[in-house]
Amino acid sequence: MNVAVLDFGKTNSKLFVFGQDGRILDERRTQPKWARQGGFSVLDEAALHNWAFGAVADAVENHGVEGVMVSGHGCTFALVDDKALTHPILDYEQEPPAEIAARIDRRIPDFGETFSPRLPLGFNYGRHMLWLQEVDPDAFAAAKWILGYPQYWSWRLGGRPVCEVSYLGCHSHLWAPRKRDFSSLVDAEGWRGQMPAFERAGAVIGEQRFGGAGRPVAIHNGVHDSNAALHAYRRQELGPLTVVSTGTWVVVLNPDCPLEALDRERDMLVNVDVDGGPVPTIRFMGGREFAAISDGWQGPIPHRSIQQAIDAGLMALPSFAAGGPMPDRPGRLAGRTPDAGERAAVALLYVALMIDLCLDLIHSDNTVIVDGGLNTGGLLAGLLAQLRPGQGFLQGASLEGSATGAAALAFESVGRDFAAEPPEPVQATRFGGLAGYRDAWRDLIAGHGAAAKAAGGAR
Repeated sequence: MNVAVLDFGKTNSKLFVFGQDGRILDERRTQPKWARQGGFSVLDEAALHNWAFGAVADAVENHGVEGVMVSGHGCTFALVDDKALTHPILDYEQEPPAEIAARIDRRIPDFGETFSPRLPLGFNYGRHMLWLQEVDPDAFAAAKWILGYPQYWSWRLGGRPVCEVSYLGCHSHLWAPRKRDFSSLVDAEGWRGQMPAFERAGAVIGEQRFGGAGRPVAIHNGVHDSNAALHAYRRQELGPLTVVSTGTWVVVLNPDCPLEALDRERDMLVNVDVDGGPVPTIRFMGGREFAAISDGWQGPIPHRSIQQAIDAGLMALPSFAAGGPMPDRPGRLAGRTPDAGERAAVALLYVALMIDLCLDLIHSDNTVIVDGGLNTGGLLAGLLAQLRPGQGFLQGASLEGSATGAAALAFESVGRDFAAEPPEPVQATRFGGLAGYRDAWRDLIAGHGAAAKAAGGAR
């Protein structure tokens, strides 16, 4: 049996074909397009739909795919009737007008109920739902269902409309993790009747014929991407874990962190795993910040550039994107002007130092797995292992932990084994002066009053 996984990211959307042995047999990539329409930035859904259907049809024809699974980025919802969207899908990177924000933000539930901090833009998609309802109430009135982004694509591919707990529980304002039920906002706005029944991530929710295929293909219920990565490793029974999932966002999930340690001012929150359990989380927009700091660097970063940046004290100080543990501070470079290689090195060192800080804040003293695209070549994981010698580090055997976890959920749902490769031990880097560089960086950000609340942390 082979399964196609559509992994819809904010920056890149991908299709992978997985065999039961965990190997990736084929892959395709595209970039979602966003356009201005009706005063909003919205997804070019037609273009992404055409790409996805074409990629799946090719996978069915070339690899005998028997199921299609979806993994999707957070912060995004869709309003649909029986056949189509009642409003284009909103881009989460836009802020409501100030006068609307003032009205809707008063209706947001308390952090103690949802464990969703009040974040800017659409980082809580319940906030964007309130905005759209104010501006276009007809779109809500016409909608039969409110769907999370992966559930939208599972439905669009031929499944029935469903809810899924890892997506609803992803800092949306819509979920109360302790009650394992919708939040007070859902009932206050009268949305509960538009929320379809729940199915577990990976469950078969329909079937569809693609291209010229004679037999139908199973459609599996989608999942939130970072929670899929968490599932990919938890199922391997590796003991207590912190998962660092990297992409446009760096999401650090430590199920062992006490809920009382979460600081709503530092982008700390509760995610919800695929079985409804609370997962304390901290995150920042690391992929976006890496691109901004490095000036769009592609490819390997020379080790000599990293050593040069450390020796020269070249640093990036937060933040270069919205959200994260040090919000409301303009990012800046410290030290002399770096050359191109040094800029890339500074960007990777910044991501490593931010993850190191996040691991302290999320009380991580268990084994850490570093996953995703920012760990190309293992350099990021190696830096973290050097920064935290008292802690065990592993890295994903591939960079595609979210897609691998999504595939595992699909195989498991139909009673099939899935033998994903176990993560690999990380070799710590051996750069001179890295600990002192970290201390100097922390002193600089503490001088801005930003890191003073960092927990003691594992060393």
